[in-house]
Amino acid sequence: MIAIVDYDVGNLKNVATALGDVGLSGTITRDKKILDAADAIILPGVGAFSDAMDNLRKFELIDALNDNVKKGKILMGICLGMQLLFDKSYEDGEFSGLSYIPGEIVKFDAPGIKIPHMGWNNLVINRDSPLVKNIGTEDYVYFVHSYYAKPDNFDDVVAYAKYSVKVPAIVQKDNVIGMQFHPEKSSNVGFKLLTNFKEMIS
Repeated sequence: MIAIVDYDVGNLKNVATALGDVGLSGTITRDKKILDAADAIILPGVGAFSDAMDNLRKFELIDALNDNVKKGKILMGICLGMQLLFDKSYEDGEFSGLSYIPGEIVKFDAPGIKIPHMGWNNLVINRDSPLVKNIGTEDYVYFVHSYYAKPDNFDDVVAYAKYSVKVPAIVQKDNVIGMQFHPEKSSNVGFKLLTNFKEMIS
């Protein structure tokens, strides 16, 4: 069973449906006991970084996430959920994140580019990981975001997309994973990525 964290931020049902498509059972929850019992945890998210962190605190979920990450359980953040994995964000101020992956979240600032970054971009593999088995530069995924991750160590980036800069698309540090794009909206490529995720936890 995969616990999908319910903290009033994100398209939870779409994620649960996508997990079902690859044969995984997703349970939408904010119950610590269910998080502890899960085989892996997914932290989805759409919206503002500060609101998301406030909600995690309000529902007393941060300690539960910390405990499970320390135990070695796989945690995957999607879109805003990935950004929360980093130390801090500069979205409408400066706000602390979960600090599982060293780095910060910054706004696109290259002249002439459209913000938000919205649409399909191909993935460039930066390093090997079971997450990107059978994934290559012909594979496109769907992004919607105005801020992007700047990790302290680019080796934490499994794959990136090019949008004025190298935008970390998939990150991984030990048992913590992030996908900046929406695998649940990325058609066959998203299906392949979630299948790889399933194989990692089985």
